[in-house]
Amino acid sequence: MSLYGTMRTGVSGMNAQANRLSTVAENVANSSTVGYKRASTEFSSMILPSSNGSYNSGGVETSVRYSISDQGSTTYTTSASDLAIDGDGFFIVQGANGQEYLTRAGAFVQDDSGNLVNAAGFTLMGYEYEAGVDPTVVVNGFDGLTEVNLASQGLTAAGSTEASMGANLPSGAANGDVSTTSLIAFDTQGNSRILDFNYTKTGDNAWSLEVLDRTTGTSLGTQALDFDTSGALTTSPSTMTISGSLLGVIAGTGAELNDITLDFTETTQLGTSFTPDGGEIDGNAPSKVSGYQIDTDGVVYIKYANGELEPRYRIALANVQSPDKLVPESGNVYSQGVDSGVIVTGFAGSGSFGEILSGALESSNVDIADELTSMIESQRNYTANSKVFQTGSELLEVLVNLKR
Repeated sequence: MSLYGTMRTGVSGMNAQANRLSTVAENVANSSTVGYKRASTEFSSMILPSSNGSYNSGGVETSVRYSISDQGSTTYTTSASDLAIDGDGFFIVQGANGQEYLTRAGAFVQDDSGNLVNAAGFTLMGYEYEAGVDPTVVVNGFDGLTEVNLASQGLTAAGSTEASMGANLPSGAANGDVSTTSLIAFDTQGNSRILDFNYTKTGDNAWSLEVLDRTTGTSLGTQALDFDTSGALTTSPSTMTISGSLLGVIAGTGAELNDITLDFTETTQLGTSFTPDGGEIDGNAPSKVSGYQIDTDGVVYIKYANGELEPRYRIALANVQSPDKLVPESGNVYSQGVDSGVIVTGFAGSGSFGEILSGALESSNVDIADELTSMIESQRNYTANSKVFQTGSELLEVLVNLKR
């Protein structure tokens, strides 16, 4: 038996326990860090070749494993920009160097530019809505992502482009009878325009719809409406164009009224009184931004003082085949590792991705009781390994003293 080997084995054991104590210290220090994932030390033996007459003691080596796939508990807050993921996936964030990373730390706040950043200074990334159309995700990369920015843009207005109006027309009305309702539309500067809908009976199961601008009396479109004997609408297609462009530049405002596509699918002819359904139309008058909302699918809505919600961004999520093999970086973020698999991006609530919880945070998955237990075990084991080293040193001293 080699006494030097015995001492080296003792040192190997002490180093291994020191590494374990290091991960315990890191876990305890980050037990309150949002989205932190517990680190643990794994041991494996090192065997040296031995002969029949002599045994060479080996040692132990360690590797650090991160429990990244283990979800921490959810705590609720009063901030709508605090985000947690209920299920699989990671937020995509960008560092000051322009590099994208993955994280579960969702304690985001607005910086001086309006971007959502977390406590480590990483910026939340997502896809921007254009013309209200749900964005398309790039599943194999970060192309198309932009910073989620909630900076107020002052007063905003939107002109009307789409509307719907349904009504029941009385089947017992005489030819020439007119029923009228109205709808408020918005021009390109957010000024309101009252549109009158005049329904005139022209014959059995036949009506004519004319839309007029109330202020000028200009006819903006007409449409024949036909019904079957059951009173169901047979006109196809069941849409018409309200030609707001016929008004030109509106005197006194300098604005224009967009052409509006009107859907009249819900129109019927039954034996009761004229009953409009109230109608719906898009667009809005000038209004200030009063806040924002984030739904479980990760859609970020800008909220206006008039109650309107406008989708502005959709938060992107990412995942890998082996999350525990991601490479931890400073700031509680992760980068792709050799053994983690490729990064796949998507949206919350789709595929294998979890839902996004607004006003919530994912706590650290560290259990203090387990860490303190591991600390005591490491302390005892370190002491035992030091005794092995001490014993080998004492025997070596005895061997040296034989010369005296």
